[in-house]
Amino acid sequence: MAIGVFDGLHLGHQRVIEQITSLVGRDGALATVVTFDPHPAQVLAPASAPLLIATMDQRLEGLATLGVDQVRVVTFNHVLAAESATSFIERVLVGELRTRDVVVGEDFRFGHDRKGDVAMLQHVGSSHGFTTHPAPIYGAGSRWSSSAIRLALASGELHDANDILGRPFTLRGTVEHGDARGAGLGYPTANVLTAPGQQLPAIGIYAGAARDGDGRWWPAAISVGTRPQFYDDGPLLVEAHLVGLEGDLYDSVVDVAFVARLRSEMTFAGTDELVAQIDRDVVQTLEIYDSFTPESSALLR
Repeated sequence: MAIGVFDGLHLGHQRVIEQITSLVGRDGALATVVTFDPHPAQVLAPASAPLLIATMDQRLEGLATLGVDQVRVVTFNHVLAAESATSFIERVLVGELRTRDVVVGEDFRFGHDRKGDVAMLQHVGSSHGFTTHPAPIYGAGSRWSSSAIRLALASGELHDANDILGRPFTLRGTVEHGDARGAGLGYPTANVLTAPGQQLPAIGIYAGAARDGDGRWWPAAISVGTRPQFYDDGPLLVEAHLVGLEGDLYDSVVDVAFVARLRSEMTFAGTDELVAQIDRDVVQTLEIYDSFTPESSALLR
C-alpha cells in the first residue's frame, strides 16, 4: 500500500508505485493506493489550497496504468481531519485493507494535527503485522513534487513541469460552445471547460496533442489566454485547434496534452496578421507532433 494525494502522478509518485508493485510480486498481495478527495488543503485551508494538476479520474486511470490493483478513495472532511493517526491506521489500513506493507515518503504526515509519521507507522505496524518502508525524496537535482510542477506551469516553464511529470502535462475538460472566433478565421477550436480549481499553464500559445471522445489523438495548437485581439477583458480560456479534425466535439470530454510552449499571447494590427501567425503556429505544432507520439507516454494511453 501507498498513501497520499498523488496529484499529477509525477516521477516521484511513480517510483513509490514501482516499490509497492515490486512488493506485490514478493508476497502475492494486492497493490493498493489510499488517496484523498477532496485535497485535504481544500478542507483545512481553502483560501490557500493548491490548484490541482489532474482530475480524480485522471489519477485513477494513471494508477491503473502503473499497475495498481485497487484504490481506496477516502473522503476528506472535518470528521476525518479530527481522527487520530492511530485510529486511521487501525480503521483503514488494518480493518478495511489488511495491510502487509506500507510505502510512504520519509516526510509523510497524517492524522489529527499531523501527529502521524513514519515512526508511528513503524511502531503501530509492529503490533498489527505490517511493515513500513520509507521512500526517499526523489529528484534529479531538485525534489520532484506536485508543488514544483504547479510553480513551473504557472511560470510558463512547461519543459520543467513535463520533466517532473515524466510526460506532457494534460488537461481534461468538456468542450463547450464558444463564440466561433476561431472558425471565422479558418481555425475552429474546441473551447475546453476544465474542472474548478484546475492548475493551468501560463497564458500563451502551445503545441501539443488532443484526444477526442473516441480516444484518437490529433496534433493540437493550443491557446491559454484572454484573446486580447478581440476583447479588452476577456475570460481566461483554453482553446485547442485539432489539426485535421472535421466536425465538432461539443459536449465531449477531451484530453489536451501540452508538449511545448511556442510563444506569448499577442495582439496584431489586423486579422490578416493574426491568421498568418496562426499559420506559423500550426506548422510548428505539426513539426513538434511528428517527433512526439502520445501513445509512447504510458500515462497518456
